[in-house]
Amino acid sequence: MSETLLADIARKLKKIDFCMMSTHGGSGAITNRPMSNNGDVEYDGDSWFFSYADTNKVADIGRDAKVTLSFTEPPSLLGKPGMFISIEGEASLVRDKAQFEEHWVPDLDRWFTQGADTPGLVLIRVQGKRVQYWDGEENGTILL
Repeated sequence: MSETLLADIARKLKKIDFCMMSTHGGSGAITNRPMSNNGDVEYDGDSWFFSYADTNKVADIGRDAKVTLSFTEPPSLLGKPGMFISIEGEASLVRDKAQFEEHWVPDLDRWFTQGADTPGLVLIRVQGKRVQYWDGEENGTILL
């Protein structure tokens, strides 16, 4: 992929379920945790994640909305390392049930047993501002 475009990044993200979400913790330290995008990756600059409202990550976002998402594509069958993608952005908390239903997938029932009606449910929207990628010898930055 020369001249990597956002559409190329979006194709890669469709195949990667988990990322590491980094927030700024209460002490100022950077805090990381794995998050699943649940296949909700028609990537146009926004990433979506469900959570309970009473978690540290939600408190972190309330204090400082700047987050980073780090994705790693698995190695190819021939052993070539996959692409590494880092998305810097601003997180916001969505509490609108219509948005929950728009982004809901059945696999979420495992963690949120009452579906979109689960008490304390929140949707984290990360609006990407800058995407950095590394793919073998190629790397670059896309500003959104």
